[in-house]
Amino acid sequence: MITKDKQEMVSFPISVFESAETKDELEDWLISQNPEIMAILKQALQDEIDGKGIDLETLKKELCIK
Repeated sequence: MITKDKQEMVSFPISVFESAETKDELEDWLISQNPEIMAILKQALQDEIDGKGIDLETLKKELCIK
């Protein structure tokens, strides 16, 4: 059976590529361009501001993580 490797292409401005020092910076830029992800992050921030956040120790207990 012959299979072909699937390659995915991502486009971004050359200025972003040239100014990014790491792959993480490129990833951050790509995430910032996704309206759905940004809406989730904005809601999470607003929940934290509104006091709806949960501290790490409580979360670990709820998830049974030591």
